[in-house]
This record gives sequence, C-alpha cells and structure tokens, in this order.
Amino acid sequence: MNTSLRRAMQDCDNYVIEMDYADAKGTQTHRIVSPIRFMGSYRFLGLCLCREAPRQFQLSRCKNVRLVPASEVMMPVAISS
Repeated sequence: MNTSLRRAMQDCDNYVIEMDYADAKGTQTHRIVSPIRFMGSYRFLGLCLCREAPRQFQLSRCKNVRLVPASEVMMPVAISS
C-alpha cells in the first residue's frame, strides 16, 4: 500500500489512489484520493475527489488500495458505499 501511495504522491498529475475506506464509525465507502503527504507512520493527508476536500486517512482503515491513472477518473467522483 505505501508503495502505491508514494507513487501517487510523487506523480500526482498522473496517478490517484482508489480504495475502500472505513470511517471511525465503521461505515465503508469507496474513495478516489490524490494523496498529498504522510502524517506520521499511521495516516496520510489526501484530496478526496469524492468529497472535493482534503481529508486525513488512517492507513489501517484503507483496504483494496490500488494505483489508478488519473486520466481514468472523471471529476467530481461520486462517493459510493
């Protein structure tokens, strides 16, 4: 997962992250995120393209993380559960 996040951070014009995310209440959502930077060893800051706002994501709550070409993503991205 960290490799995909680092790649998207280094090449933000070309890559975003697609993942399933569980919030603090356990609600699962599918997200498209442009990662900005790591914030310590357990979370990262990213621009959530579903919420159209910066968000912090805990790494332990991220599942099925994959690197996606940014050209495949249409803005804004609908949030799905």
